[in-house]
Order: sequence, then C-alpha cells, then structure tokens
Amino acid sequence: MTLRKDLALVASLIPAGSRVLDLGCASGQLLSHLMNEQGCRGTGVEIDSTSVLAAIRLGIPVIELDLDLQLDDFADDSYDVVVLSRTIQTIRRPQEVLRQMGRIGRRLIVSVPNFGWYGHRLRLLRGRMPMSRELPYEWYNTPNLRHTTLVDLQLLFDELGFTVEQRITLTPAGDPLQAGDRLANLMAGAAVYVLRPSA
Repeated sequence: MTLRKDLALVASLIPAGSRVLDLGCASGQLLSHLMNEQGCRGTGVEIDSTSVLAAIRLGIPVIELDLDLQLDDFADDSYDVVVLSRTIQTIRRPQEVLRQMGRIGRRLIVSVPNFGWYGHRLRLLRGRMPMSRELPYEWYNTPNLRHTTLVDLQLLFDELGFTVEQRITLTPAGDPLQAGDRLANLMAGAAVYVLRPSA
C-alpha cells in the first residue's frame, strides 16, 4: 500500500517501535504502514462508521468515538506519539483536543491545510470561497468547521505551551516547500508540526 505524500511524511517522523494513537485515522492506512513497516503498536480513533469498518478490515485496532468529547477515555502518557492528521479543521473544540493530546502523548504530530495560502486569498478577492487540493470541497458540502493559517496555529500552540520541535511546510502538491519561514504562511498549502507538550 502506498501512502499519500503527507502520510508518508508523518510516518517518517515516528520512531520505529512507538506506541501511536492516530486521531481521525480514517481507513487506518497510516497505522497499517506503521505497524507493518516500522514495528509500531497503535490505536486508531475515528467517528465515521464506514471508515471504522475499513480500518478493521486492515487489521487496525480502532475505536469509534468523538474526539471533541471522549478523549478522557485515554490515560495520561499512554502513547509515545499522538497524531492528528488533516483533522483539526473538522473538529468543534480544537483547543481542547490539542490539550488532551498533550496529556495522552509525549510527542504530537499535527498536519493541517493552510487557509493563508496565496491561492485561497486570490479566490477570496474574486468573491469565491477557497478551494484547493488541501480544501477540495464547496462551501456547502465541506466537512471542515475551522480554517486556520499557520500564523494563527502557531499562536494557539504558544497559548497551550507546546514547543514546536519541527515544522515542515508543503506545497499544494504535497512536496516540501523551500520558502523561508517568513513566506511560509503565504506559500504553503499545508504544514506538518512535531510538537512537545509542556512538562
């Protein structure tokens, strides 16, 4: 199974043998790769019942629950790595979910589409809602509840006391972006963050 570019990047950031909690795991492809290729142990969390069944078919231990309300079910420091990949924009309480992630795991990996990308800004100037490879939905059928820029996301991480160990910005095609930090919010279609919770 070939992983999407962004999931392959996330997988490369996870040490072999880690205990991994994948929040919003969809069909479980990331966890399947981590378990089969990197010797990780893991649990997926997903609310969509069709995706839960797909993950089960891959042999992934998956729990069907609501990230916004039910992360209290996990014990403190029970995982080495907690992943939230392309999911933060679909949840109602991102601040609380990130707090819970920091309680559950020692290392956090968060990937997010960047609403500040210049292509989105140009669409807004033309009077249209943003759409791209990262945000492929019309305004009326999108699962996305929240839209953030990289600048706004950094402010939230700071507020929560998270240390950003690494930020990898991506082009809209999913390749690593060569633009410097000052241009990242304008040029990046998405970003992947490696975070350490406050001690």
